[in-house]
Amino acid sequence: MTTTFRIAASAIFVILSFFSAFGQPLPSAPSSQGFHSQVRLLSGGKQGETWLAGIEIALDQGFKTYWRNPGESGLPPSFDWSASENVAGIEVRWPAPTRYEDAAGVAYVYSHKVVLPVLVKPAAADKPVKLALTVDYGICKDICIPTHAELNVSLSDVGPEDREAIEEAMAKVPPQQPLGAKGDLAVLSVQSAGGDKPTLNVAVRAPSGTKPVLFAEAPDGWYVSTSTPDADNRFTVSVEERPKDAPGPVPLTLTLVAGDKAVETQVSLDGSGQPR
Repeated sequence: MTTTFRIAASAIFVILSFFSAFGQPLPSAPSSQGFHSQVRLLSGGKQGETWLAGIEIALDQGFKTYWRNPGESGLPPSFDWSASENVAGIEVRWPAPTRYEDAAGVAYVYSHKVVLPVLVKPAAADKPVKLALTVDYGICKDICIPTHAELNVSLSDVGPEDREAIEEAMAKVPPQQPLGAKGDLAVLSVQSAGGDKPTLNVAVRAPSGTKPVLFAEAPDGWYVSTSTPDADNRFTVSVEERPKDAPGPVPLTLTLVAGDKAVETQVSLDGSGQPR
């Protein structure tokens, strides 16, 4: 997807966000009903020195929302935690998405319902933690509509069902593993394929009977596209855009999914987009 197309899509999203902000109430509560969706803040209690929370987005049939990397179309969710109390650090974890392709291009999405686990480090361990979240996320069927919600929850108010949902979502977050790791799901190698633009051949191992899917992510200013696998479970990752004279090393995150399993492997590129 070209820079012009992505800028145009972002501009449309921002314009729709402006009008949607005046077209719906912005409640401050643990849950909020949005456009063909409902978002909730979950409270999972303590795990060691960390508090567990979750962002649950439930979607109407046929609607989708986006992963941290939306692909060729759409925008990722954005989170503002600045009004939270007694919070020193927040980390959002991401279960693996689904690859979805239509006339608008390839998108990386969630459907039905997704829970994003949240790990919260308190500023003071002996004081209560209150999360306040402003979230903007896209809801897509034929076109993408922005939705906005303002939520808050006390992490001292623990629901057993919330804890279970957060733990189930944590189990779906791809664990990190090195290139060439053992096991039935792994990124085996990343090699230069030459060509007019930087292109990589990525070989993977996947369980028998599954069709693997690969998601590639690079830093801001870089745009990479990923093919579907060939018969030998090899993918082509192409660097479509990159900053001019970019310094290396550049991290490239590869998320590999097959069936109900997923792993995440990070490799390095040089400034020209070639593997190091």
